[in-house]
Amino acid sequence: MQKILIIEDDVTISRLMESILGKAGYDTESAFTGQDGISMALQEDYSLILMDLMLPGKTGEDIIRELRKTKSTPVIILSAKSETHNRIELFRLGADDYITKPFDVDEVTLRIRAVLRRTSSDESKEVAIGEILINTGSKRVFISGNEIYFTVTEYTILELLALNPQKIFSKRNLFESVTGEEYLSEDNTMNVHISNLRKKIAQYTEKKYIETVYGMGYRLSV
Repeated sequence: MQKILIIEDDVTISRLMESILGKAGYDTESAFTGQDGISMALQEDYSLILMDLMLPGKTGEDIIRELRKTKSTPVIILSAKSETHNRIELFRLGADDYITKPFDVDEVTLRIRAVLRRTSSDESKEVAIGEILINTGSKRVFISGNEIYFTVTEYTILELLALNPQKIFSKRNLFESVTGEEYLSEDNTMNVHISNLRKKIAQYTEKKYIETVYGMGYRLSV
């Protein structure tokens, strides 16, 4: 059974999510402070973390920064902050999705399923593009022999590009292929994910693997 860690200091909301996710077939554990949340997240391998931002001890941003040093566990943010720049900054830090409070409980379960679907695979194979080696079953990526930790969204973009080398994907193509949702408006979200990918790849190789085709989109250069 997939286990979800809920990090939320509002006990009422936490218990509500435990009930909803339990009925949806998930096992849950809860933390009510940021410090307890990051400790649990680092000690155990959860399928997904559902997290508020305003937490005692450590903020949600602090937790993501610390988590992303060693783990690629999917993170969905639940927050009353709705400004676009807040969402973009969280994606830049390594969040996989963002849901604004007050939220619809059905939307939360659907978004959780969508993120978890991107972490699962019925077929495993290795894809090698230059110095990049991807195992599509374990979702592990190695560059020049070094294992790199990506968020679920970053990994899914990289895998999609690697499985279709030289194919150009527009931002709409990438968004809809990766999230399974309709692309409704132009924003900076996909640019942030691409930027994060490039920065992580650049730590281990000088080759510019992700190419921008101006006016068209992105492709993986072989």
